[in-house]
Amino acid sequence: MTLRTIGVVGGMGPWATLDFFAKVLRLTPARRDQEHLRLIIDNNPQIPDRGLAVLEGGEDPTPALVASARTVEAAGAELIAIPCNTAHHYHAAIQAAVRIPVLHIMREVAAAAARRFPQMRRVGLLGTRATVATGLYQEAFRPLRAEVLVPELPAQEAIDRLIGAVKAQAVEEDLRAAGVEVGRGLVRAGAEAIILGCTELPLVLSEDALGVPVLDSTLILAEAAVRLATAEAPPPSPEGPLPYPDWPK
Repeated sequence: MTLRTIGVVGGMGPWATLDFFAKVLRLTPARRDQEHLRLIIDNNPQIPDRGLAVLEGGEDPTPALVASARTVEAAGAELIAIPCNTAHHYHAAIQAAVRIPVLHIMREVAAAAARRFPQMRRVGLLGTRATVATGLYQEAFRPLRAEVLVPELPAQEAIDRLIGAVKAQAVEEDLRAAGVEVGRGLVRAGAEAIILGCTELPLVLSEDALGVPVLDSTLILAEAAVRLATAEAPPPSPEGPLPYPDWPK
């Protein structure tokens, strides 16, 4: 079996990076150590806050993101995954700075939705206010002709508080319950599935709690990374299209 090295631009946040790593391990069909994939993880929590940059003109994280991608590439990575949704606002700059493919989490989630729910017309999005504001999920789901439903501002603030609590390892039941209620509100508005569009959210929200199927962005990114790392064909050149064989036409 082909085994390619996965580079991880991580630390956004560290617990989400750990969850991504754990999901890659669980998805890898290995029976002994030597059958697992090599991961080169740059867990750098000092990368400037992506949300502040998007929403308030804070410090640009692009140089740090590019430096991290180049670090894992230089160390031997053959593809890159970034387990942070908001960081994909800077995907084009990161991809332009390296010679190996950088997976795009929103495109992967949309491709997974197309495979799992080809008739879906409405999907709910739970993520940071910055991720919602970038419109990246709306853009990714446009070829599916699926409307992306997002929370109103008070509800969005509840999601942001929950995400912050996960980062601080200070999740209390009232915060989690408020996040569940936001998701259920999107379901009442017609969402047929919920995107967990922040890599902290799969740590505290589940399909059982929300009552509809979820699209776990961390899990879907891990699936894509394992699929590409174990594919018989070589990784594509970043100058060409990235490999989304099930992307809807």
